[in-house]
Amino acid sequence: MGCVVRLKTKRAIKKPLRAALSRWISHGASSIHGRGVRARVLIPAGTRVVEYTGERITKAEAERREKLRLARGRRGGDDCVYIFELNARHDLDGRTRRNVARLINHSCAPNCRAETIRGRIWIIARREIPPGEELTFDYGFALKEWRLHPCRCGSPKCAGYIVSGWQRWRLRRLVREARALERRTAIN
Repeated sequence: MGCVVRLKTKRAIKKPLRAALSRWISHGASSIHGRGVRARVLIPAGTRVVEYTGERITKAEAERREKLRLARGRRGGDDCVYIFELNARHDLDGRTRRNVARLINHSCAPNCRAETIRGRIWIIARREIPPGEELTFDYGFALKEWRLHPCRCGSPKCAGYIVSGWQRWRLRRLVREARALERRTAIN
């Protein structure tokens, strides 16, 4: 499982992360972005596929880590978001090697959903998922930060940016208005 083995030479060797944490999935290259998670076998609708695990942190700590993530992105590093809202007081930072669910990409037409059940976050199949299909869910990002998160899902329903499904109509209106403004300023 993603552990470090110590040898007598005091050199550490990292074992590869095993996606066998769930019998339903495997991970590897993604057609959407970077790495992703695929169905290993047919996954029935309603199945708890994998738990999104990580460190339970306060909202203040989540804000501090978000600032670090943005700074890392400005320097050209990994600026992926792995912090999941758990409840009103706590978040879950999934930025750990053992959390295979962190590799599940966003889609505007997702085949999974994230659900909090008894304080734990589960990725659940929305529909039957055939073997080999990449698992996706709606990240549900806030509309106010839409420009920070371009979407690469390629779905016919794609809004172009990662925002919560119920806010996509507002996003489409904002994008239309921004393009109209660009055209007006280009003409003048």
